[in-house]
Order: sequence, then structure tokens, then C-alpha cells
Amino acid sequence: MNSTKHIRTISLPALLLLCGATFSGCTTVLTSTPPPKTSAPPAKSAPTTGRIPATQKPYQIEGKTYYPLPSAEGYVETGTASWYGNPFHGRKTSNGETYNMYDWTAAHKTLPMNTRLLVENLGNGKSTTVRINDRGPFVGTRIIDLSYNVARDLEIMKEGTGKVRITALGEAETVTLADNKTAAHFLPHEDFQKGDFFVQIGAFTVQENADRLKNKMIKGGRETETFRHERADQVFYRVQVKAGNTLATAKQMEQTMAKAGFPGAFVVAR
Repeated sequence: MNSTKHIRTISLPALLLLCGATFSGCTTVLTSTPPPKTSAPPAKSAPTTGRIPATQKPYQIEGKTYYPLPSAEGYVETGTASWYGNPFHGRKTSNGETYNMYDWTAAHKTLPMNTRLLVENLGNGKSTTVRINDRGPFVGTRIIDLSYNVARDLEIMKEGTGKVRITALGEAETVTLADNKTAAHFLPHEDFQKGDFFVQIGAFTVQENADRLKNKMIKGGRETETFRHERADQVFYRVQVKAGNTLATAKQMEQTMAKAGFPGAFVVAR
């Protein structure tokens, strides 16, 4: 197996400080020898309070803000998958669980925690299912980071990455039964396709620069707004282009703006 670099930086305590914190990644070379097997830890139950879970709040990685989706209903995405094992085995994941590289789990940047996904290797037709319990990957254009077991089943260990299609099957919370056994209880979906979507194409500390870009977009026929955002002792002016009322159209706008000279463009849901 070729050694592959992977980045993992989010943990639950870090997410609680997201309102203004910017994270930096750490690069680690995976070893080819897995540690001794351990039993998978039980998944944590979904919060029962009315508060928004920390894993559903916007967060920043290297200056880029990610907005977790309120639901995985109808979600389908095609792109590059990677995997991670050592030294993350035994460390905390973003939702507070202990990462077990022998479990069928994965990391995604915006899908809700406990989303169940069908992952299909488009190169060889193999497929399996995973549960999202971590955030990432934050390397290039990769869309999902798989556990060691999943990557082995899909046969992407040798190359380190592979082209996949991921399809949301549902979201679940783990509930404890009367005999102390656990079971997955699937949650009702909200329609995340209905919303107010923008694509952010720039963020400036000088308002005049933000307004200049906004006016340029407006003259080009694109509905554009500037949003003021305070972080720590700095103020940023974010330039965002209106991208429609569904995630699908927003993703198309994201690609359009990337090709138009804004490679860091990303979708924002309001």
C-alpha cells in the first residue's frame, strides 16, 4: 500500500469554539500496518435539547467557512474519496465518538452527523454503507474520508483515493432499549432543497474592495450581496452571489463561479 497524506483537525471541543476560531490542519503520513483490532464504541445519542448541536454550526478551516446542511434528504454527490487510519485510530471524532478505523464510518464536511450513506466505487462497481461521524476531508477536492475498513472493502487502499458516488440513505440517532441494547432510530427529514442559497466568492477586510467586486457582479447580471462579519478583533466583508433556492442549483453556481476566476467559491445556505 502506498502511503497517503490525510488531514484531520476537527474535534468536539474545537467545534464549541467555532464562533470566530480558524483552524489549521496537520499533515500525517499513514502507516501500512494497522493496530490491533478493537471493538467499535457505541455511537452517542442525538441531543435531546432544542439547542443546535455544535456539529451543525458553521465552522472555519484555513479561512474557509463550512455550513453543515440541515438534512441529508436526497443528497447525491460524485467525487474523490480518501481514507484515514493511523494515527487517528483511538482519537476523538468531531461528534465526540472515539474513531475506530475498523468500523464502517466516514468524514464529510457538511452532511449531518449519523447520516447513512451508500458509497459506490465507480472504478470497480463495489459498494458499501457508512455512517458519518466526523468532519473532513480538507484536502483538495476530496468529498469524503473513509475509515480503513471501508477503503479496504472498496479496494482503494493501493491508490489511496478513488472516484465514488455517495447517496444519502437517511439519518439515524442511537437509542437505548429497555434491555440496554441499542438500536438505530431514523430521523424525519426537512427538505434542505428549499432554502436561500448563495455562493461566496470573496472576503475582504476593506469594505470598498468588497463593494467593488459586488458592483462588478451586479453589472454582469448576477444578484450579489455583501455581508458584514465580525471575527475576533477583525471585520470581514463577504461577497456572495445569489444561487437560487435548491442545493443543486447552488452547486451549479459554485462550479460556474470557480470557472469564472473564483476557485475558492463555496455554497452558503441561509
